[in-house]
Amino acid sequence: MSISKKPIASGHRAGTSRRTALRTALASVGTLSLAGCDKLSNTQGFVDVLKSAQHLSHAAQRAVAGRQALAQEFSQADVAAHFKANGTLVPRDAEYQALQKGGFSEWKLQVGGLVEKPAAFTLAELRAMPSRTQITRHDCVEGWSSIGKWKGVQLSHVLEQVKPLPSAKYVVFRCADSMDGPSLDGRDSTYYESVDLDDAYHAQTVLAYELNDQALPVNNGAPLRARIERQLGYKHAKYLMRIELVESFEKIRGGYGGYWEDNGYEWYAGI
Repeated sequence: MSISKKPIASGHRAGTSRRTALRTALASVGTLSLAGCDKLSNTQGFVDVLKSAQHLSHAAQRAVAGRQALAQEFSQADVAAHFKANGTLVPRDAEYQALQKGGFSEWKLQVGGLVEKPAAFTLAELRAMPSRTQITRHDCVEGWSSIGKWKGVQLSHVLEQVKPLPSAKYVVFRCADSMDGPSLDGRDSTYYESVDLDDAYHAQTVLAYELNDQALPVNNGAPLRARIERQLGYKHAKYLMRIELVESFEKIRGGYGGYWEDNGYEWYAGI
């Protein structure tokens, strides 16, 4: 079904303040020319800017908009003719390339961890589930935005199928794209991200398989990507392979809940 909501004014104001603060600060440290989220600066100045803006946003959302407030949605006339793709554009990983050559017919989304009923869903099975269509703005930490029309299954519906255990607190998205290339020592550098259950069950959190009424392009994360509409772009994990419910991040890679978070960025990236 297609769902359209009116903008939430308080959330929009908080998002505008967030983006303004980010753009002003980013310009001051000379980072607006970055080529993609896989090329984000690791300079301490950039990390400090993101942290300061993140704390402001998180406090503002909790105090003003609430965690269940909706991100602004737009009309068909607002959709960008070309939705910008950045970060990884085509994963180099052999497993992904094999799935891509087969048109993703053998791809399945594995869902497990702290759940009663671990499951694996084909793309056809996900498409057969109740869908949500939303036209939203993607805001990148680099300072650019783009409006796209997304269709997918709400993450909450998928979680209902596997029944999270009471100990589950976070949803971890595991992706197909290795960020640092092949590793000789076996170190895992595939992209990953996470959200808490508030964002996981948010009405606008979807697992998207369509962009602008077409099958999701590879550059934008085919066959499936997360849309976490009230957070910045690096939270919207592309090339999804697995979803894992966990109690903490302590034993997952760097322990901070995401690839960029392990490299100094804040876990909560609300707008």
